[in-house]
Amino acid sequence: MIVVYTGDGKGKTCACVGQSLRALGQGMAVAFGQFMKRDGQAGEQRLLKRLLGRHFFAGGLGFLRHDEDRKAHREAALSVLDWARDRLIEVDMLVLDETLYALKAGIVLRKEVEELIADARQKGCHLVLSGRNAPDWLVEEADLVTSMTEIKHPWRHGVRAAQGMEF
Repeated sequence: MIVVYTGDGKGKTCACVGQSLRALGQGMAVAFGQFMKRDGQAGEQRLLKRLLGRHFFAGGLGFLRHDEDRKAHREAALSVLDWARDRLIEVDMLVLDETLYALKAGIVLRKEVEELIADARQKGCHLVLSGRNAPDWLVEEADLVTSMTEIKHPWRHGVRAAQGMEF
């Protein structure tokens, strides 16, 4: 099954983590990769590292803010893609957090995501992708798509990101 968590609201990474825990609870092998997030940046990373060992990889450099950093971000994204391809044959579920951000930023290509989807389907591996702005072609290709919608968020009133809530 191809699953996409998208939308402008909070909860996409949390949904990915929850999906991973559900699969682990059923005895499935899970790999969890993150495109944009640096290792050690978010609370879920500590737990996922303990649970998954080498099947967890945060290979990002943070969010792409300057075009002159694009080459380094592309190289980091390629390392996550290589890691992901290697995991497809070993696990029942592959989760790739912030794939859609990387896709929209152009550091992951549509062709690469389409190849991952095809490989996952061929190998019988569930593939879970997350990020804002799911393109129409991906919504059409996926089996399940959930959009998180922000209704209210404290940062709009100047409240800084809260440890354990946003990271």
